[in-house]
Amino acid sequence: MIRRRSVETFSLSFLDCICCGFGAIILIFVLTIGSREKEKIENLINLRTVLAARLADLTELQAKKDELQQNQRRVTNQLALARMTNAEVQAMVDEMERQLQREKSGMQALLVDSDELKKQVAARQKKPEIELLPQVKPTPVGLPVGSNYIAIVIDTSGSMRDPTHGGLWPIVIRKIDEVLDSYPQLDGLQLLDGDGRFILGRRGSGTEGWLADSPALRDQIRRTMRRYNQDSISNPVPGIYNALRFLHDKENAKMRMGIYVFGDEFIDTADPVIRALDNLNPADEEGNRRVVINAIGFPTTIRYSFSMGNTGLKFANLMRTVTYQHGGAFIALQDL
Repeated sequence: MIRRRSVETFSLSFLDCICCGFGAIILIFVLTIGSREKEKIENLINLRTVLAARLADLTELQAKKDELQQNQRRVTNQLALARMTNAEVQAMVDEMERQLQREKSGMQALLVDSDELKKQVAARQKKPEIELLPQVKPTPVGLPVGSNYIAIVIDTSGSMRDPTHGGLWPIVIRKIDEVLDSYPQLDGLQLLDGDGRFILGRRGSGTEGWLADSPALRDQIRRTMRRYNQDSISNPVPGIYNALRFLHDKENAKMRMGIYVFGDEFIDTADPVIRALDNLNPADEEGNRRVVINAIGFPTTIRYSFSMGNTGLKFANLMRTVTYQHGGAFIALQDL
């Protein structure tokens, strides 16, 4: 009987083959891992390159966006400026149209006044003896001199000034001298401009508000008025109001106050002024007033202005009424 040789399943050769196979697999795996790492690194480098390019594109896009916004703001500002300029131009056009209408109205008024002036010239040629104010006697001063306290109110606006040197017309100073010469001695003297400012100051109200009369004070008045450069409005009424409010003393029985107004224009309405003066200087039962108001009118606007609202004529009409009601007189001068 043949003895069979027993075969071993796991022999040394088999184990060697298995180990070699496993080694080959491990080697393939190791080689594969190295290749993938290299591929990963290459992919990462490519990704970084792409990201850098995209970031550069984004930066460029942001710069263009900023520039676009700046251009948009610039265009908006230019549009707003253009609108403002258009509005200013339109306002200028409107103002020019209004000025043109005023010029047309002034021209029409000038034509009307020219016709009236021609009529007045023709009337004067027929009657050369006619006077501007026939009811007023033309005397050197021609004003009452019964007062012992005198307040002089002077319109110091541009029309009362000589354009060659800017000071008051010389005739204004001369007429002030004539008024003062008519009162050799006074108990009190004051000087106001058309706005109601006390040109030489005052120490109080009533009797205390007056300055003591003296040759030195009269010289000071002349010097001050020659160089007085404070302009006032073309309206002496505020000066009259302040003279009545601050200088008249009801308790001083010896006070006989007089106001002298030097002016050439009046720019407001006469009726409110007449009522206000009637309240400030009321008449007694016999019709007498505590304060006498006189006025001297200068022909600056009457002679050289011909508009329908002639402020010189308004001044003359107001002062004639006021001086008549308050016991004084109004003198209208013919020449400067």
